[in-house]
Parts: sequence; structure tokens; C-alpha cells
Amino acid sequence: MDLEKRTSGPPQEPPPRRSDPEGCVAAAIRVPVRIVVLVLVVPVRMAWDLLVVTGRLLRDTVLRPLGRALAWLGRVLFVWPLVAVWRYAVVPLGKGLAVLGHVLLVVPAVWFHTWVLTPAGRAIVWCAAGVGAGLAAVGRGLYAVLALLGRYLVVVPAVWFHTWVLVPLGHALVWCGKGFARGLGLAVTGIGAVLYWTVRILLVLPALALWRWVLTPVGRVLAVIGREVLDALGHGWRIAGHVSRAFGRFLGTLWRWAVAEPARWAYRTVLTPVGHALRDSVLRPLAEAGRAAGRIGRQALAAARLTVRETRADLRRALFGPPPAARRPDRREPSVAEARTLGSSTTALTKD
Repeated sequence: MDLEKRTSGPPQEPPPRRSDPEGCVAAAIRVPVRIVVLVLVVPVRMAWDLLVVTGRLLRDTVLRPLGRALAWLGRVLFVWPLVAVWRYAVVPLGKGLAVLGHVLLVVPAVWFHTWVLTPAGRAIVWCAAGVGAGLAAVGRGLYAVLALLGRYLVVVPAVWFHTWVLVPLGHALVWCGKGFARGLGLAVTGIGAVLYWTVRILLVLPALALWRWVLTPVGRVLAVIGREVLDALGHGWRIAGHVSRAFGRFLGTLWRWAVAEPARWAYRTVLTPVGHALRDSVLRPLAEAGRAAGRIGRQALAAARLTVRETRADLRRALFGPPPAARRPDRREPSVAEARTLGSSTTALTKD
């Protein structure tokens, strides 16, 4: 029961671990952790290997044949009937409906579009073009009048108002805003400096001291413990794999010497000679006798067939006379004397 892949070549050495500054802590917790993890991991690994073997056996002997049977049953019950219905019912019905729709809908619609809608649309387009030309002329005149009125009633006063009112007012507002922003910036800078030093003294420096002198050492110790636990889990899993493989090989060897080898020995030393003796003393004579009986039966049937053929030929000659033309010499039928000679030889062979 080899559940792990074997790699060819010499075993690879694990990469050298980096020098840990926490050597005492690691050395103190490594051996107990590995012992505890090994005790806990070996049953889990053996149970896992047993589940893997059971799952593979179920997959190969139960699930895969069952899946193939269900797939074949699904094809027989669903796919083939649906394909037959689609091929021999839906497709012909669809083709018929398509032809009927083409004749009843498409052809009248094309005729109506060609001889009714197209002339009516051209007439409507011609009328709309005339009306549009008139409306365009009227629109161009109105646009010229409105553009002239807008220029002298809106644009010229707006330009004068922007040049002599809004621009000087904007310059004044910009100058005032710059002064206010400069003063506000100085005030915010002072308040920010005070808040910065307050937060730094009250929060940052204590947090930095806590991180540097408390959390960092504790984190290093926890990191060493976690790393050792992970290494112990890996080491224990590998050792459990070796133990499980050895147990599986033991079970395989026990099965071979307790069941397979006795069965092979019994087949080779007991059943094979008995089968050979039974074949030589019973089966072969029975086969020879059967072949001889079949041969005799075929010869007897051939003799009877020849006798019946000759009798039928004699009756035909007695009733209807001889045939008008003689048959070819290579198609000559055997006579009654030859049939009787063949029958006597068959009887002698049967007596022998």
C-alpha cells in the first residue's frame, strides 16, 4: 500500500535553516512539540491513507461502472428519444411551417411593400420635400431677424457689462481672497504644529515604545513557536506516511503469504493436474466421440439425400419420360448402386 510517489535518485537534503537568534527558545520547544504532533498525526495519516485506498477501490469497482451504466441509460431514455423526436418530428414540422409561412406571409408582405407602400412613401416624401423647402425659407428669414436682434439687444450690452463691471469687481475679490487665504494658512499652520506635537508626545511615542519593547519580542517568540509547530507538523506527517506505508506493506505481505500464495500453490499443484487429468481422460474422449458421431451423421444424411434425389429422378422419368437433352458429364447424379455402396461403408464404419 504505497500511497506516496517515489522519487528517483538519492534523497534530497533539506535546505539549511537560517541562523535564528532565538536558538534557546526553538531548542526548548522543538522536541516536545514534535513528540506531541507525531502522536496526534500518525492516526490521522493512517486514517487518511485508508480513506484514500477505500475511495480508489470504490471509484474503480462501483462508481465508474455505475456512472457508465447511468450514462448509457440516460442516452437510451432521454438522448435517443429526443434526437428521434427532433429529427423525425420537429425538423419536418418546422420545415413545413417555414414553407407555409413563406407562402402565406412573406410573399403577400413583399407584394404589398412593392406595389403599395413604396409608391405611397415616394409620394409622401415628395410632398414633405416641398413643405420642407418652404419651411426652410421661412426659417432662414426668421433666423436672420432673430440673430440681428440678439446681437444688438443681448451680445453688445453683455460685453460692455463684462468689460466695465465684472472684470474690476473680480480683480478686487481676488485681491481680498489672497489676503484672507494667507492669514488663514498661517493660522492653520500654527494649529497643526501644536496638534502634531501633542499627538506625537501623547500617542505616537508611547505606541512606538510599546511596539518596540513589548509587541516585537512577543511576536518573535510567537513566530518561533508557530514555525516550530509547522515544522513539527510537516515532520510528523512525513513520519506518519512512512509508518502508514510500512503498515500497508505488512498487510500486503500478510495477504500474500496467508491467501495469495496458498491459493497459487493449490491452483498450481492440485487444480492444474486434476484439470489436465480430467481433460485427458474425460473431455478429449467425449470430444472425439462427438466429432465421430457428427461425421457419421453427416455421411448418413448425405447418403439419404442421394437416395431421395435418385428416387425423385426415377419418378420424374417414369411420369414424364426421359429428358430431351442429355446432361453434361460433370453434373452426373450418383446412381442407386453408389448410394447403396456409400450406405454400406457408413454402416461398417459405425460398427467399427
